[in-house]
Amino acid sequence: MNAFIHHFTFEFRTGIRNKQLLLMNYLFPLGFYLMMGFVMAEINPPFREDIIPAMVVFGILAATLLGIPDPLVNARENGVFRSYKINGIPSISILVIPALTTILHLVLVAVIITISAPLLFDAPSPVHWLNYVLIFVSMAIACAGLSVLIGVVSPSSRMTVLWSQLVFVPSMLLGGLMVPYKMLPDIAGKFAQLLPATQAMNAFNGLAMGKDAAFSPWGSVIMLLISGILAFGLAVYLFSWDSRNTTRRGHPMLALLVLLPYALGIFLW
Repeated sequence: MNAFIHHFTFEFRTGIRNKQLLLMNYLFPLGFYLMMGFVMAEINPPFREDIIPAMVVFGILAATLLGIPDPLVNARENGVFRSYKINGIPSISILVIPALTTILHLVLVAVIITISAPLLFDAPSPVHWLNYVLIFVSMAIACAGLSVLIGVVSPSSRMTVLWSQLVFVPSMLLGGLMVPYKMLPDIAGKFAQLLPATQAMNAFNGLAMGKDAAFSPWGSVIMLLISGILAFGLAVYLFSWDSRNTTRRGHPMLALLVLLPYALGIFLW
């Protein structure tokens, strides 16, 4: 337990001292939030209704997808994981601790956005605070798990950028952050339901912000949690201690199973 606490404390401090992680955890999400608040809210006043959940979801996407995978790949390529293995650190700690520290940073970002948005941009506060916290945690777990899985299956840092952007960019366009889900064409809407951002925005609208959900909001929460847990399980199963070790317990394509809860949700909800 002491080793876990020391490792957790080290990773948390790294998220503040490391310039790249500081950018992804704080500067980029909060800078984008202020820009969207001052610019987008003036161009499109109804955006004020969604600014809190949309910018919280954006912060989660940015910190996890753009901040977690690359350090995992670099550590594996530089032989850091080999030294962890020699010292008896389990693979689950290597994967869970960066996710937990990132989520802790995201809590601070979410608090700043939630408190400041009503004051700066006259945005409505959440109506159901317990549901708001539950959805935040569910979305954070889903994206952190997905990000860890990307870091595990990516053979290089360049591939982490590709896989992360395959989720990040569609989430910005179709995830309900900028364009409401109900405005999407049917085909685009079905594809959008495969994205954690769409599920989180749907749940925020239906359960926390006092608005109408496009589909089952509780179904969205369940899918986020199941997908996040499944992603962590797949990451542990596919984990490799060394980039030189070509043998794996499973094929990297197994990572696509993380989309299964969302795909089933399209038919169930």
